[in-house]
Amino acid sequence: MEKVTVTDTIKYIGVNDKTIDLFESQYVVPNGVSYNSYIILDDKIAVMDSVDERGTEGWFANLEEALAGRLPDYLVVDHLEPDHAGNIAVFAEKYPGAQLVLSAKAQSMLPQFFAQDMSDKCVVVKEGDELCLGSHTLTFIMAPMVHWPEVMVTYEKSEKVLFSADGFGKFGALDTEEDWACEARRYYFNIVGRYGMQVQALLKKASALEIQAICPLHGPVLKENLGYYIDKYNTWSSYTPEDQGILIAYASIHGNTAAAAKKLGDMLQEMGAPKVVVSDLAREDMAEVIEDAFRYDKIVLASATYDAGLFPCMESLLSHLKSKNYQKRTAGLIENGSWAPMAGKLMKDALAGMREITVLEPVVSIKSTLNASSEEQLRALAEALMA
Repeated sequence: MEKVTVTDTIKYIGVNDKTIDLFESQYVVPNGVSYNSYIILDDKIAVMDSVDERGTEGWFANLEEALAGRLPDYLVVDHLEPDHAGNIAVFAEKYPGAQLVLSAKAQSMLPQFFAQDMSDKCVVVKEGDELCLGSHTLTFIMAPMVHWPEVMVTYEKSEKVLFSADGFGKFGALDTEEDWACEARRYYFNIVGRYGMQVQALLKKASALEIQAICPLHGPVLKENLGYYIDKYNTWSSYTPEDQGILIAYASIHGNTAAAAKKLGDMLQEMGAPKVVVSDLAREDMAEVIEDAFRYDKIVLASATYDAGLFPCMESLLSHLKSKNYQKRTAGLIENGSWAPMAGKLMKDALAGMREITVLEPVVSIKSTLNASSEEQLRALAEALMA
């Protein structure tokens, strides 16, 4: 792939993975993913994180090329998740003189991943500690639960570069041209979304720094218009709706609940809704639906009753929303049932366990198929959503 430029002395040595089908064995990544790693060349040399085992050969080739015969002094471990730490033990064996710079929590977790005892190589750092490489100085900033407990980020003072761990990352390999916000949003809410409070705390720390480049562990190096990316993260991590719009997510067995959801979508568009997205939960990528749920300020859940409960894909959506800390939204409900509709009550109960969710009336209740009465309820719900 084309060389990624950070600065003259900070080089990109990461790799693309275009063979992976599911990130974390659950998120579809049609354009692959990058495992980012960087090297700082100075009197002493620091390597910033390793990569997934899937990228071992390419990473060591890039590392050796950048070293040009020299030996690394440090491997900074900002994040111990296997897609970034998969080669720590191999690195330690290949470069026995190098030290591992990491948080105390990361040191305690090392034996969970590697049988090799590396305790004698560890340099444990805490908030505000610095490491001088020569003309470059690294400052370590603890970022627990963004999105693992051992995470830290590293700020290089002379060139004003923030190594942001999983923060500001996105799906997609670096040789793919695509909109940053779409895949970064899908990445954020599905990977980091639960931990908005912790991301807010990190953003507060970062606001005190002068930053000229952000180097995440996935996705492109960010150098221009940094305010745009930081503003997106502030919006996402505060659970503030990003755009006005309505997501209609439906779980339909024989197509009748789907017909009601699509009918509501048509009504809303006729009324001038700014954006309407209709999603079939049985067929669409759940991560995309989660992204849209957090992007827009309103959601409509439409589900058939199934075995006196919710159709499974609606249960799955509600479980995902709760686990990702869904909040500060307005919701409408559509239920369907041929003899004993229960979906409305169950969806309302699920939403009651989330913060600051306003459920609109009426809850549309359909028995098997739409009729004049239930269409009237749909229109009333559409009007409530547009109010």
